[in-house]
Parts: sequence; C-alpha cells; structure tokens
Amino acid sequence: MGNKFFKKMLNIIGLDEDVVYEDYEPEEEVHDTLNVNEDTDHRSAVRQRKKAKVVNLHTTKQMRIVLYQPFSYEDCQNIVDNLRNRKPVIVNLESMDVELAKKTLNFLSGAVYALDGVIQKISKVIFLLAPNNVDISGNIPEELMTDQYFPFYQDEE
Repeated sequence: MGNKFFKKMLNIIGLDEDVVYEDYEPEEEVHDTLNVNEDTDHRSAVRQRKKAKVVNLHTTKQMRIVLYQPFSYEDCQNIVDNLRNRKPVIVNLESMDVELAKKTLNFLSGAVYALDGVIQKISKVIFLLAPNNVDISGNIPEELMTDQYFPFYQDEE
C-alpha cells in the first residue's frame, strides 16, 4: 500500500515513469436527452448568474465645485484645502483690494502648481482652480486671457 501511495505522489508531481497502455479502448460516448423544463431551468440559472456579475458604471460620486469669495489672506487656506481634497474651486477676488488680491492670487497659483493642478481665468477677477483630476475645456475669449483686464496687474503710475 505504501508503494502505491508513493507512485501516486510521483505521478502527481510528474516524476513517475511513463506508462504505456496498449490495451486502451475508448469508452462509448453517452448522450443524455434533456427534458424541455430542465433546459429552461438551466438557462434561467445561467441568466441569474450573469446578472449577478453586472457592474453599474454610474456609481461614481458626482463632482462638486466650490465657489469661494475670499475677504482676507487667511481664506486661502480653505481654498487650498478644497484643492487638496480634489475639488475644483471658483474664486472671486472682486471684494479684495488690489494688493491683497495680488498676494492671494500668487499664493493660490503656487498651491495649484504644487498640486499639479490648473488655474484658468474666467473673467477679470474670477478664477477657476482645478486639481489634476479635472480636465478644463472651453472657449474663453482671448481678450480675457491677457493681463490688461486684471486691475491689479496694471502698471501703477
């Protein structure tokens, strides 16, 4: 009995001697006939298994855009925190004086750059700050893209 066990183990791992069976006779194929009810039960069982594997592609969370109008330089931290949480932010700087708006925009530009995001001018004092998971597309007129429309970028005389 121990010898049979040893041979089986060698056979399983593929180290046994090749045995040639000369008296091998193929078995006859047996065909079973299925009842119509059994066939439909089988099909419905297959359908149920297939339905269980369907994944809904619309399960992603909706993206939210944060609107922010900072009144002080300290408000920049909240804006950057939203960017770090991968939320796009629209910033309106019209309530700030010129120097404070410059500092705020410089700080936010640096934060967007550090997070591999994008900053886009929307109007004279409104900006869209987007993290790297957001793709911005559109057709903003070229005159808005120049610095001459930003009051805090104009040369003071």
